[in-house]
Amino acid sequence: MFIRSYFLSVWKFFDPLYFFITRLENVKCRYKKDIVFRVRLMKYRGKSVMLSDGTLVETNDIFLKIHLYNVALLKDVALVKNPLKRGRIVYKKVKNSMPLLVQYIDSLPKRKNIKGIIGITMINKGVNQLGFEQFPIENKFYILFKKIGQLPIYFLSSSSIHPRNIINLKPSYLIMSKEKLYKMYKNHN
Repeated sequence: MFIRSYFLSVWKFFDPLYFFITRLENVKCRYKKDIVFRVRLMKYRGKSVMLSDGTLVETNDIFLKIHLYNVALLKDVALVKNPLKRGRIVYKKVKNSMPLLVQYIDSLPKRKNIKGIIGITMINKGVNQLGFEQFPIENKFYILFKKIGQLPIYFLSSSSIHPRNIINLKPSYLIMSKEKLYKMYKNHN
């Protein structure tokens, strides 16, 4: 427990630098509500995929890239020992934040060009219930880069860490079309 709280303190210190380097926008500052995402517009660089609603995702399509605000989330679940309870808390916070993403997209001048939302994760439980579809990342260097970058959140959120589990972890894209996002969350404030 001490190591986790120490690591979380170090992460809090470096988080503003990460925020600056990744050019994220803090949606919470805009809406003054409890939202767990930081975002930025980006062009999709993966291989073409077809979503279940018929949306074709191709290279250079514009997406709202979502990043979980891990420091804030982990602070909220730091004292919760049961991994199932921690997972439920995170799931509920993400679900409650989704309608604010709709509002955020509606406020953007380029909203008509946005194809959907996209994220990258190694923790994938509950993503289908939220409306996301999961796709593998093909580029091996990008997989390694993302795996290294996401290991801290894995260490802080996992109750038992085993080297075999770490080796088998694979980051993947989480994608949801704008139409599906609006259908599921537009009128859920």
